[in-house]
Amino acid sequence: QVQLVESGGGLVQAGGSLRLSCVASGRTFNSYIMGWFRQAPGKEREFVAAISWNGVNPAYVDSVKGRFTISTDNAKNTVYLQMNSLKPEDSAVYSCAARPVGSRWSDRSGYNYWGQGTQVTVSS
Repeated sequence: QVQLVESGGGLVQAGGSLRLSCVASGRTFNSYIMGWFRQAPGKEREFVAAISWNGVNPAYVDSVKGRFTISTDNAKNTVYLQMNSLKPEDSAVYSCAARPVGSRWSDRSGYNYWGQGTQVTVSS
């Protein structure tokens, strides 16, 4: 059974940092792309970042470039999202997702495995 389990969310002041983790299990993900998405109340789920398991060519939404970093630890089957200089508009439920290698990493419809999500709240 495939599982993606996120952790690391919480409440932080604007300008602070959080590191999210996503542990993947249940199958071999070597040929998969791992992504982070977020959804704020009343808004659609939004692409945040994605990376291949070999760590090559990470992709980010423009609003987080220079502040967020996505990375992988193959030995631990874990994907991280380091979030720095957080802003109130970053507040959302952050979910980890996995998809087969392909184009359009930002397209959420291409992801077939999803975690339950972890809440991130940034206070002003």
